[in-house]
Amino acid sequence: MKICLNVSEPVTIPVEQESIPIQHYLRQPQRLVNAIADPKLMEILEGDLYRLKMRPLNLLDLYHFQPTVVLKVWSSSRGTVYLQSESCEIRGIDYINTRFSLKVNGLLVPSQKDGKTYLQGEAFVEVKIELPQVFLLAPKHLLETAGDRLAQQVLLRIKQRLLSHLLADYHQWAKGTEANPTNDRESSTLISNSSSLA
Repeated sequence: MKICLNVSEPVTIPVEQESIPIQHYLRQPQRLVNAIADPKLMEILEGDLYRLKMRPLNLLDLYHFQPTVVLKVWSSSRGTVYLQSESCEIRGIDYINTRFSLKVNGLLVPSQKDGKTYLQGEAFVEVKIELPQVFLLAPKHLLETAGDRLAQQVLLRIKQRLLSHLLADYHQWAKGTEANPTNDRESSTLISNSSSLA
């Protein structure tokens, strides 16, 4: 039996802007990935690709596995960040690896409203699972609920990392850039161009 599930999760984050607008921070995909993923579980590949070992997932309290996902993360000149999974692998467990797929897509956009800055976005997760014959007698809605919970686990962890790490890293980066004399010229250029990127 094959189950296919699609879930999404919106996010709106108010931003307290530093003198260097957050759009400039978002134009650095590698730093962004470091903020939303555990650096110990990340490997930088060529181009805009990153290999992430996700936190362990649980399906029906029977299968516990840790997906490894290759993500493409890139940003536009206006600071819009795009995220797209390129592949997924369950290392060391061939049985699950051949019967499970995970796709992730996301978008994060800086916006202005009533003079305030927000990061708005949405993440989409698609999970496909082919269950063994033993589950054929189980109610389909029960299996779909279990799959839905698994997909929500992925989304919730992405959202938690965004809320707890991204803004803190942005403020640290902006203050560090301001404090570094070698970056004064670069910072001035970024600030002078901020009106065209807001």
